[in-house]
Amino acid sequence: MRYSHTQRAPLHYVIEFWAIVALAAAWFVRDNVVVFGIVATGAAVTLLFALAFRTLTVADAGDALYIRFGPLPLFAKRFVYADIAAAEAAKSRWIDGWGIHWIPWRGWTYNLWGFDCVKLDVGGKTVRIGSDDVAGLVAFLHHKTRTGAA
Repeated sequence: MRYSHTQRAPLHYVIEFWAIVALAAAWFVRDNVVVFGIVATGAAVTLLFALAFRTLTVADAGDALYIRFGPLPLFAKRFVYADIAAAEAAKSRWIDGWGIHWIPWRGWTYNLWGFDCVKLDVGGKTVRIGSDDVAGLVAFLHHKTRTGAA
């Protein structure tokens, strides 16, 4: 059994729009080198992150679950199946946010959009992976890890 799913989120459109607005604003103040540099750099970094967080792909990588934000592949993570003790459908909360976050009492969250997620116990630590295919991912992980319901 193999698994590969890519979730897309609309938030990147808003971020890209404002990055382009900032780049246009930087062009209008190009005579002031310092202001131009600050605004253009901020806009470019924002655009870079918008491209890095446009999609979230969760896929089987043989001996591990591989997650990657993209299409610009700056952020990726592997979870070895042998280390996954449990997998269950869950909901993230507003405090978990979108993107990549670590909260001391809640663990790691890798989420692109929405609040549906798969909650993993990986080596005694909690990891949440956001998905719009929670049922499919949980079924795949139960098959791959033989953990059954958590």
